[in-house]
Amino acid sequence: MTRAIADTEAGPVEGIPCRDRSVTVFRGIPYAAPPVGDLRWRPPQPPQRWDGVRRADRFGPMCPQAPDGAAATGVDVPMSEDCLSLNIWTGTDSPRERRPVLVWIYGGGFREGTGAQPRYDGENLARRGLLVVTFNYRLGAFGFLATPELSAESEHGSSGNYGVLDCVAALRWVRDNIAHFGGDPDRVTIAGQSAGAGLVNFLAMSPLAKGLFHRAIAQSHARYARDPELRYLSTSYRLPAHAESAGSQYMRVHGARSVRELRALDWHKLIDGHDPIDTSVETGGPAGPPMLRPVVDGWAIPAGYDDTYSQGLQNDIDYLAGNNLDEGGAVPPELVSALRTGRRTTRPGSPPVQVTLEQHRAAARRKFGPLADEFLRLYPATTDDEAAEAGSRAARDNSRLSTYLWGKDWSRHGTRSLHTYFWTHRSKAEGAGPRGACHGSEIDYVFGNPTGGTRAWTEEDHEIARTVSGYWANFVATGDPNGSGLPHWPAFAPDAGSVMEIGEHFGRINVADPERTSFWIRFFDTQQAW
Repeated sequence: MTRAIADTEAGPVEGIPCRDRSVTVFRGIPYAAPPVGDLRWRPPQPPQRWDGVRRADRFGPMCPQAPDGAAATGVDVPMSEDCLSLNIWTGTDSPRERRPVLVWIYGGGFREGTGAQPRYDGENLARRGLLVVTFNYRLGAFGFLATPELSAESEHGSSGNYGVLDCVAALRWVRDNIAHFGGDPDRVTIAGQSAGAGLVNFLAMSPLAKGLFHRAIAQSHARYARDPELRYLSTSYRLPAHAESAGSQYMRVHGARSVRELRALDWHKLIDGHDPIDTSVETGGPAGPPMLRPVVDGWAIPAGYDDTYSQGLQNDIDYLAGNNLDEGGAVPPELVSALRTGRRTTRPGSPPVQVTLEQHRAAARRKFGPLADEFLRLYPATTDDEAAEAGSRAARDNSRLSTYLWGKDWSRHGTRSLHTYFWTHRSKAEGAGPRGACHGSEIDYVFGNPTGGTRAWTEEDHEIARTVSGYWANFVATGDPNGSGLPHWPAFAPDAGSVMEIGEHFGRINVADPERTSFWIRFFDTQQAW
């Protein structure tokens, strides 16, 4: 069994064995002081020291979030503003061992989530030789509120990025402490999905995170700076004036005339369950990003994607990123009928879905304007079923091409390795349901923790999981996903016009046929760069 006690800067902690007793998990280790009282809406401070050996056998509380969001996590842990803790899975026998480190950042639209989510349990990856870290970061208003008063009290003139700063603080903790758990502080990879991928993107552009990690994995989404899809997803951002105006409105709604009064409110009064959509952002359709999200503030996030990549200001890291088959408005055929008849509610960051002929044509006119006729010729439909199929085909072409163009921008000044992918596997396992290769479905194959357990998986699922988790483990260890027994994954090539398909098949695929590729590039050229 691995060592159960390890030192940290705030005191020693004692972990517990996992199901596989060669792996030890340390749960609920504070990486920062509780962000309560006067520390609410301030950068995280160092953790407070404790006496004796701290028992690290329980996950720390999840950060405040709406009850429906907390229920969606599937985790029975309390909720508290004192939530800045992390969890470590390690299979090392000696603190002198130096295993590559994977730091996972959960998604949830910056509104919900926890590092204690069972899908992110790190035991299986620890058995593959990694050291896995999950952590909590502040959400909603606690993590992303900006106001003029908060900016004025900051020595950097910045507010609204407290959740981002929590990520930086967690990475600093990893740098300073992870060697005590058998991890290598010089081989740290950050990874995340959805809003977690958005935070990976922002950390890759943040000078505050420079040198704290060496590789990055962004699972849904990597999007081209001129792709309007980027604007409503969790890769979206705000500018300070807009963020502060929205924050001032938030204060008024909650009956506070100052930040002091807002800090005095019980935290329960600041989670009202309302997740406003930022309707000020033009996305080419009805979708919109969550109002409370990161801010390009000139400090934590100095500039947007286009300015950062064009000047080569991003951190020098290895990168692996991609998107999924059935997301971004694309849906599997089995869901089309339900989407036509069901009552749909618009959620922040959720894509528009066209499953009728009327929707397909109206969406084309709104989004593409003078290019709408060409779009409808390239993605034709005369019936509702044809329209659903054409809309999904267009969304998938858009997604693959956007990933590819993002890769071209990222690698323009990059000197490290880059790998891009398109996830395509729809599980045939009993109980898998009709959702297909949906948003987040690849997580189960990376971590090996599907809902209901792996016993329901088919042999194909097991084989795909072995391949995908092998790719991820190799990338974390070396910056290259390739390894013995795995299908070859070519590095990104700016002139190839392709990405790597993983899932149903493994191999290079073109982003779209030449005519459709030409259309999308000409459309993107008409759009504002973010």
